[in-house]
Amino acid sequence: MALFGRGREVPSDEVLDARAGADALLQGLDKVVATYLEKADRGELVYPACKRKPNDVSGTAREIWRHTRLEGMRYLTMIPGRDSALLTEPSRQTEMVDGFLRQQPHEDTVVDFTGRAVDDVAIAIIAGLNWLNHCALLVRVDRAKSSGTLRNFRRVVTVAQQWWGMEGAKARCRDMQQARELPPLMLNLVWLECTHLAKDITAAAIFGPAGEAGDAPAPFQATLDPDEPPG
Repeated sequence: MALFGRGREVPSDEVLDARAGADALLQGLDKVVATYLEKADRGELVYPACKRKPNDVSGTAREIWRHTRLEGMRYLTMIPGRDSALLTEPSRQTEMVDGFLRQQPHEDTVVDFTGRAVDDVAIAIIAGLNWLNHCALLVRVDRAKSSGTLRNFRRVVTVAQQWWGMEGAKARCRDMQQARELPPLMLNLVWLECTHLAKDITAAAIFGPAGEAGDAPAPFQATLDPDEPPG
């Protein structure tokens, strides 16, 4: 099996580069998620992606990983009247992380938006992570990895809360963005978490329940993002 589907390049308008900046990433997500869901609705793709077989359309590890990540991120594109600055603007991060940490963890993937901007973003994030937990159960990812998803992500957000509370945080954020690094903007935190979780799901789907990232072939283990060019 061609692990990353060599010869089947992802169209350039579907490649999402977080290092291009959070605003560009969010705009790209809105477009790519809409296209992906339209294809799934038309029956052109097996959905969720973790149920695909190698001979299915978009059945390579790379495509399953990319699409599983999109499935986790898609709830952010569904928020009515979304206040995008909460995800991408340094001056709004303290407000966003505080609001997220006020939300009580739960296991629902059905969203009921409230019209309160911060709460709605937090609701979408939690629903997306819960969806990835659902996918992890479908392909039998090690329960020890998937069961603590929300708890672990809350720890990440707590560290981000401390980061934004330090003097000079906005300047450090700007410097990191100019260096094409990922500061702890909420969108980046969710993106990285979904990338990691989707990789574990893909490994179990492709290589079997025991074939998580640590047991997968070296090229898969070494790849940090499904949009990286094949090695």
